[in-house]
Amino acid sequence: MYKFSSFKAKTLVSLAVAGLCFSSFAHAHTVVLGAAVSLTGKYSTAGNHTKKGYDLAVKFINDKGGIIVNGESHPIEVKYYDDESTPARAAELAERLIKRDKIDFMLGPYSSGLTKAIAPVTEKYKVPMVEGNGASRSLFNKGYKYLFAVLSTSEQYLQEAINLAAQVAKKNGKDPSTLKVAVATENDPFSQDIRAGVIADAKRYGMTIVVDDKLPREMSDMASTLTKVKALKPDVLVVSGHSKGAALATRQMSDMKVNVPLVGFTHCESAKLTDASKYGSKANFTLCAAQWAPTMTYKDDLFGSAGDYAKTFEKAYDYVPPYQAAESSAAVMVFADAFKRAGGFDKDKVRDALASTDMQTFYGNIKFDATGKNIAKPMVLRQIIDGKYQVVAPLEWATNDLVHPRPKWSQR
Repeated sequence: MYKFSSFKAKTLVSLAVAGLCFSSFAHAHTVVLGAAVSLTGKYSTAGNHTKKGYDLAVKFINDKGGIIVNGESHPIEVKYYDDESTPARAAELAERLIKRDKIDFMLGPYSSGLTKAIAPVTEKYKVPMVEGNGASRSLFNKGYKYLFAVLSTSEQYLQEAINLAAQVAKKNGKDPSTLKVAVATENDPFSQDIRAGVIADAKRYGMTIVVDDKLPREMSDMASTLTKVKALKPDVLVVSGHSKGAALATRQMSDMKVNVPLVGFTHCESAKLTDASKYGSKANFTLCAAQWAPTMTYKDDLFGSAGDYAKTFEKAYDYVPPYQAAESSAAVMVFADAFKRAGGFDKDKVRDALASTDMQTFYGNIKFDATGKNIAKPMVLRQIIDGKYQVVAPLEWATNDLVHPRPKWSQR
């Protein structure tokens, strides 16, 4: 099929797919979307997933004739800058894209923190932005009119782990209020929202929070947190620290032989926890929060089913798509749909078309509320079993039964 070369430059502008030929659109207006994405720095792994998701959707849209508006086909491109995983740089580049490069439509960066930095800029210039990687609920209480997010908001990411623990307790004749919960989160907007969601749900069940720690900024060591976990023996441990946090927790829980019956992380895929060459079987039985899974039954006319998208992505990039890539592809599809319904490329008409979006993509149903949040798609939990991701919650999406309790290290 086709292969996309990796993106290695630190800061540059590029077309979405290198070498893509638009000869069939010789007389058409090219629609250029702008994106400041983390191609270097601490978010570079997920940032590159984001870019690949954008690139794949652009390629497929162009291969199918581009965006059809009033009977005319328009190719689509993305102009990129590397935000270096830095909020100040992201805001600066958003301003550059809008003011210097004359970009009228923006795709989001990776992470809530960087989306938070860019959103005031796009709002100031009334530039619609569709994003798939900024989930912080604090993005949606500012009254923004030009920000739209295809993903579920961050407080929902690991709430399902608490619900699952409560369901297991009830099944075993135990009151959920007797459960103890440990929380370890990075001190960034995304992870702190996850913390808030977990604690709110734990309190709703009457559970006790026995550990509530912030992970070190550089994700270099969480031994002090795990020492407390080992001593206090919680029933549930949740960790959110992007890909570095998931990798660190996996390694140190194994090294320190920390046993917890139910363990949930974010960013398992970005951390490549199923890579046996990196972790062996250390990540087995971990619960992983995900916006999307290839086993879901969503479909669209561009990629086909969720499973079809996964196969296409893997052929292009030689690895199974993480949800960060899937939601990025969906963001491009939402823009394409809005352009068609707006009948052109007037910013305000496109903004209004975005606000009335109601569609299904391979990634899930997308419908925005008045704040720009997607209110039509649930989160899922997948458990790593024998090195593979298996959906275990919510029950209506489950493909496998939950393995609980997580086997002790001495039993593996």
